[in-house]
Amino acid sequence: MAKALLPRLLTVLLLALPASSWAQTDKQFGARSFALANGLQVVVIENHRAPIVTQMIWYKVGSADERRGKTGIAHFLEHLMFKGTKETPPGAFSRIVAQNGGQENAFTTADYTAFYQNVAADRLALVMKLESERMTGLVLSDAVVLPERDVIVEERHTRIDNAPSALLHEQIDATLFLNHPYHNPVIGWEREMRGLTTEDALDFYRRWYAPSNAVLVIGGDVATEDVRALAEKYYGPIPAHPVPARERAEEPPKVAATRLVMHSPRAGEPSWSRTYLAPSYTAGERHYAYALQVLAEALGGGVTSRLYHALVLQQGVALAAGAFYDPGALDLATFGFYATPKKGVAIDSLETALETVVKAALKDGLTQEEVARAKQHMQQQAVYARDSLDGPARIVGSALATGRSLEDVETWPQHIGAVTLDEVNAAARLVIHDETAVTGVLLPEPTS
Repeated sequence: MAKALLPRLLTVLLLALPASSWAQTDKQFGARSFALANGLQVVVIENHRAPIVTQMIWYKVGSADERRGKTGIAHFLEHLMFKGTKETPPGAFSRIVAQNGGQENAFTTADYTAFYQNVAADRLALVMKLESERMTGLVLSDAVVLPERDVIVEERHTRIDNAPSALLHEQIDATLFLNHPYHNPVIGWEREMRGLTTEDALDFYRRWYAPSNAVLVIGGDVATEDVRALAEKYYGPIPAHPVPARERAEEPPKVAATRLVMHSPRAGEPSWSRTYLAPSYTAGERHYAYALQVLAEALGGGVTSRLYHALVLQQGVALAAGAFYDPGALDLATFGFYATPKKGVAIDSLETALETVVKAALKDGLTQEEVARAKQHMQQQAVYARDSLDGPARIVGSALATGRSLEDVETWPQHIGAVTLDEVNAAARLVIHDETAVTGVLLPEPTS
């Protein structure tokens, strides 16, 4: 699902300037935070470049928190949150936002569910009222739930079942995570999706949707004290109630490599990937998270990276090649490589060429120049992130929803600036072990 890729896209935004360019007191976004009596955390990111504001509410619950046999309920509830409250009938939420010139949507990942609206600054009170009503006032019945269940099943058909690369990616996750609920797709397994009921949705809603389990992020042309007054008015009266602990099964050590080969007539071109389990900001050997980000950028972050230069420019065996890493997961993350062969180049030849580049990096280490160049490119991204209206709100919200602090976000540039060459090479040796990796190959030939 495109929605499930959001954390990986957010990671690209939150990147840093060199340590020498940042004073130790500098903050990435200058965000301010306070809490309401009912436990709701509120973060304000002032940006007065345009008279626009974004409201994002992040619930600390996602598909990895679903009960066994109920996959897809977190994403299903995201859809149902638009079905109305006592004050706002079904369909009215979106219609009111649109009539006031705004845009709104929502997304679900394994670790959180978020809802947002982008509106003119003088409409903030309106969307706060609407959003606060459905935090605990959602009204559901079979009449609205069952037709929407057909919608999410069709969404699965469109986004996953009819998209070979998405279907293969789903199989890779199911193989990489042996026991942890990241094993399951965010959208759910179809048979279980078809069995979801109104009571399942209400049970999930009542257990997880509460002020103390949410983060409200307001960004744009606002003043912090004005936001405080509005938050107290609309969210403050919502009663607090306890939520369950996020108890998740642990992932056992991997002891074998796996190779998945998928043939599909729908595949436009062949592709190759290799994925490893890796630490995140909050799980595993998390002190490597910053170094792993620099490693991914240096090895495969763009046209100046080692993989692109070797496979695309020098050898001409690939149309694209790179690396990926998502440190924002609440539990273990993934690190890996991908490549698309040039027409006429066999997958095996491309794989051997990529392995050769990676093995050389492991044996000899990256160079100081590669690390410095990677950090510089990441630095440029940080400057652009500051100018975005909703980018900072997404970065802050996703971090707070997965166990990080506002201080972690604000001091991120200093952490990246402090990463050393030795740390990057150590991170590579920690994670890159082909004997426990999952390799995925997509081939466009028909199965017959």
